[in-house]
Amino acid sequence: MYALFDSNCAAPLDIKPAIVRDMASLAHRAMLIEVYTTPKPGVVDRANNGAHRDMTVETFERSANAIAPWLVQFTETGINSALLPVNRLLSELRPIGRACELDMYLATAGINTHKGMLFSLALICAAAGRLWQQGKIINQHTLCQVVANATEGLVATELAANTQPRTAGERFYHQHGLRGVRGEVESGFETVRAHALPIYREALNHGADRNTALLEVMLALLEHNADTNLVHRGGIEGLHYVQQQAKVIRQETTFISVERMLALQQLDQRLIERNLSPGGSADLLAITWLLQQLDR
Repeated sequence: MYALFDSNCAAPLDIKPAIVRDMASLAHRAMLIEVYTTPKPGVVDRANNGAHRDMTVETFERSANAIAPWLVQFTETGINSALLPVNRLLSELRPIGRACELDMYLATAGINTHKGMLFSLALICAAAGRLWQQGKIINQHTLCQVVANATEGLVATELAANTQPRTAGERFYHQHGLRGVRGEVESGFETVRAHALPIYREALNHGADRNTALLEVMLALLEHNADTNLVHRGGIEGLHYVQQQAKVIRQETTFISVERMLALQQLDQRLIERNLSPGGSADLLAITWLLQQLDR
């Protein structure tokens, strides 16, 4: 839990920069920890490039470093807009997010490394800034509640209302009811809170190191997250394939065992062969680690 001061009370002048710096640093670390976690089936990690031919670990590092300065601005936006209604927060963030995306694409030569994760991180950083400015406690519950309140109605206005879908996200919603990253933020990261964070805590409590614990999280996310990246590459059948494979591994291998890690490596090869990349679940892996840091 991140302890906060009442912003109306006298406090050292560096308190405000500290919350901004801390949140930006955590979000930046989350991006790097995600890509370094190995072996993650189908996505870029230290072992291989997954089902990607156009990106490497170094691509993700350049992207994360380009995004890092903007994480400060997202947090400051939450502070500066704290007196506005919470449903104004997203509109305050969007122009900054678009500028940040441009820097990401410049750093990666046009490759989309973090666009989905960036949307979530912007909201998380801004929510933390808003809570700090309002003199409230920052923890998983309060932060996720602000994110949910700030994005209330997002699926209805940006997915359901578009009866003639143009983007992949709009098509997947109308064809399969998949809500994607919009649904995840509007729910206050329900998938992360229900399936990922409990597994992460359990693995750490069993003595697992961070990498092993996050691989357990990744496996849980592969089973439970309706990852639109998989649908984009392999149709709804691709999503169902990955979910079933993850379920079998979790049923037939032991928690935090060598056997399970070997099964993940084998699944990695199968997803590469099928050109399936669960990038949405990788994004939620980073969010899981970040949210856990707030309740330590």
